[in-house]
Amino acid sequence: MTLTKRISAEFIGTFWLVLGGCGSAVLAAAFPELGIGFAGVALAFGLTVLTMVYALGHISGGHFNPAVTVGLTVGGRFAARDLVPYVVAQVLGAIAAAAVLYFIATGKAGYDIAVNGLAANGYGEHSPGGYSLQAGVVSEIVMTFGFLVVILGATSRAAPSGFAGIPIGLALTLIHLVSIPVTNTSVNPARSTGPALFVGGWAIEQLWLFWVAPIVGAVLAGLVYNWLGSED
Repeated sequence: MTLTKRISAEFIGTFWLVLGGCGSAVLAAAFPELGIGFAGVALAFGLTVLTMVYALGHISGGHFNPAVTVGLTVGGRFAARDLVPYVVAQVLGAIAAAAVLYFIATGKAGYDIAVNGLAANGYGEHSPGGYSLQAGVVSEIVMTFGFLVVILGATSRAAPSGFAGIPIGLALTLIHLVSIPVTNTSVNPARSTGPALFVGGWAIEQLWLFWVAPIVGAVLAGLVYNWLGSED
């Protein structure tokens, strides 16, 4: 596939992830009577990845996440020359999805982004559970590390072919079940960037964490999996 087609697939896939995952939090979880709660939001994020890995994975590899692209590059699974175009496409896809989500959300009378939010990530007073910066850093590094280990393992030549989307989607669901209370779960710098640009203020001030920590976790996973998978 040409680079243009691959980054277009990354744009669409990341758009779907942010629209589906963040949309479930903003449009559905905000209403207790619908009953989806944290578990429903976690499942929504997992389903977005699962569906798009099968829909577009054969075109672009199905990263939809700058941390995944970095981790796969460090792990020797992705060409470094294409890293920047992939990350740019992913971030633009996330911003476009946040714009669509914001437009839909404002269609309800009384919606106020300062009050209702847009599923932005945060720590301290902006953590859903009031968790500290230190807790957020550790959570994001460890969760991204685990996510990349699953991705590297599920897409290795030794793994059964055609099934990678299932463990990857389930892993993202599990990650959200654990860490939504801590940071609202990022493990994806693009996913964090889109909503933060619309929320502004504190969300942009805290955005650095949701770039640095996931990328650190991804780099560590790439290095560790390289060692685990190497021949002695």
